Amino acid sequence: MDNNANLANRISAKTGIKPAAIISTLKLFDEGCTIPFIARYRKELTSGLDEVQLAEIQLTNEKLQEFDKRKKAIIESIEEQGKLSPELLRRIQECELLSELEDLYLPYKPKRKTRASVARENGLEPLALLILKQETRNVSIAAERFINDKIAGVEAALDGAKDIIAEIISENPTVRTRIRNVFSREAIITVKKAKNSGDEGVKYKDYFEYNEPLRKCPSHRLLAVFRGETEGHLNAKLEIQPEKWQDIISRVYIKSNGECADIIEEAATDSYKRLIAPAMETEFRNEYKEKADLEAIRVFGQNLKQLLLAPPLGEKRIMGIDPGYRTGCKVVCIDENGNLLHNETIYPHPPQNETVQAAKKVKSLCEAYKIDAIAIGNGTAGRETEYFISKKVFFSPDSQIKVFVVNESGASIYSASSVAREEFPSYDVTVRGAVSIARRLADPLAELVKIDPKSIGVGQYQHDVDQNLLKKELDRIVENCVNNVGVNLNTASKYLLTYVSGLGPQLAQNIVDYRKQNGSFESREELKKVPRLGAKAFEQAAGFLRIKNSKNPLDACAVHPERYEVVKKMAASVGCSISELLTDEQKRKQINITQFVGADLGLPTLNDILKELSKPGLDPRGPLKTFSFDSKINKIEDLQVGMTLPGIVTNITNFGCFVDIGVKQDGLVHLSQLADRYVRDPNEIVKLQQQVMVKVLEVDVPRKRINLSMKQNT
Repeated sequence: MDNNANLANRISAKTGIKPAAIISTLKLFDEGCTIPFIARYRKELTSGLDEVQLAEIQLTNEKLQEFDKRKKAIIESIEEQGKLSPELLRRIQECELLSELEDLYLPYKPKRKTRASVARENGLEPLALLILKQETRNVSIAAERFINDKIAGVEAALDGAKDIIAEIISENPTVRTRIRNVFSREAIITVKKAKNSGDEGVKYKDYFEYNEPLRKCPSHRLLAVFRGETEGHLNAKLEIQPEKWQDIISRVYIKSNGECADIIEEAATDSYKRLIAPAMETEFRNEYKEKADLEAIRVFGQNLKQLLLAPPLGEKRIMGIDPGYRTGCKVVCIDENGNLLHNETIYPHPPQNETVQAAKKVKSLCEAYKIDAIAIGNGTAGRETEYFISKKVFFSPDSQIKVFVVNESGASIYSASSVAREEFPSYDVTVRGAVSIARRLADPLAELVKIDPKSIGVGQYQHDVDQNLLKKELDRIVENCVNNVGVNLNTASKYLLTYVSGLGPQLAQNIVDYRKQNGSFESREELKKVPRLGAKAFEQAAGFLRIKNSKNPLDACAVHPERYEVVKKMAASVGCSISELLTDEQKRKQINITQFVGADLGLPTLNDILKELSKPGLDPRGPLKTFSFDSKINKIEDLQVGMTLPGIVTNITNFGCFVDIGVKQDGLVHLSQLADRYVRDPNEIVKLQQQVMVKVLEVDVPRKRINLSMKQNT
């Protein structure tokens, strides 16, 4: 079996994906193809694998490569010591788990000075091995032979021998594997309040006296415990029952009931408490922390994807309002392409209370700049500003202006960023923030890609998880979302272009520079004139870039340029032009796609082409709906148990979802309150930004906690 087939089989064993598809996928990766490109335009080669499966192959391949490098390094290390027997080599080569591999390496791993190494230097290893054989009846007499200038007496000799025995036991692969298996099945996580925890630790009071089986501990709970430890409020310990490890070591080492056995039992206790238990606790902490990280990242990524794919208002003239009290509400007007037309500040709220003047100003700006919609940030004074716009600003009866409340999480991060300074060097952070709010309404995806995903506010514990894993996964999700929607080549910012398949920061900048120097792109083919944008980059990017009003109508849709000739033949087969094919459903129905199947073109791609021709360039995100909170509810003190209120889902976790009901503090709908049936995953019921009706179950004003229900029979 060649290396590629062997690697594919190993990846298949871990992912359940067929080896043939894995081999093709790895070859495409080697050729420089991206996940979005492979998923969209190379379905025949991968048997239709989606982005998630392709990413799984990529990640698993990376992990196996790292594992193989570690295995090679271990073999070389033991070989350099002259201790690599054929049997040991075979066992190392057959290892499939990192823990097993490290167990085999442990006795040969270079160490700093240990109690056992000191005892060996003092010549006590023969005594330790003699005791382990359990064949001598008088250990004290045997120990006398080892007294020297470094060993004061029998007791010192026996202590040194026990140190060596303890290390031997701790490095025994059988012992470690069996104890690890018990940890895996039966470890208990026990948490207590830290002695020096102050008043701030009250937020962790649910964990001050807490324990449960580690394997049943949910990821969010585990991350909360670890965060509490890091902040100095909690102490956590992973343990198994003592008789479990005692029995395992006894079965391996105890062969008699004599004095030697007693010494071995003492050494075993020391070995477990000083060496094995700390190692196992660290190993399982790391293992479960990684699992919890991956789960938290998965949930965060799922939320981010839903937020990025939120429906856009589209190319409209929008007034953006960043609300405030004392400093006023910053108002901006932007055109259809997101360009800033005007900005100023109004003061409709206390302490100024310039309601009349502010209302007149909003109305005149809407008329002057032909505003289609108003976007209001949902932060401080958001509800009051929404009420002011809806009730105090009187538009003409035929006005079509719609009012939207926009989630402004991360807008302040953007407004102070280098990205915002580059876009608006002459304006302060308040103007930039208001522009971001307006642009989010027009196209959430295009605006949110400029902000670090961790600052968008749709995850939990995002600052506690592995930051490299988090960044890699979130970048992948942003890339998939951008390419799923497609990008207008002539209006996209360089930040949006960066995530297009095959581009990256430098080519994105080159495209923007080319646009400035040469004007709008007239065709996809013109992309080849962009400096440093070669054939491979063009292949990977072109299908995801859209050009409206191009001479070739296919430039505005997801059909890849490499398939333009096929579409031309399709049109010819039914006697029409490509433009007619895009608008005439009857003509499309007459096409017999089987006649276009070729060596590198199968039915999956041909069906995708037909589907795209029926809705060329259609945005997959759907229409945007308006929403209003209950006008009588503005703060947490206004809430009463039993109220039923409209809300918007702002965050989804494994234990439920959070809903904004307009009181500046989101309420929790626990998993058990999502529906009148058992719910395993909140995503079965809700999506981010979904408009829902909720019932108030409990209000804790001092702790700012609100419990809600979506059950119909509550």
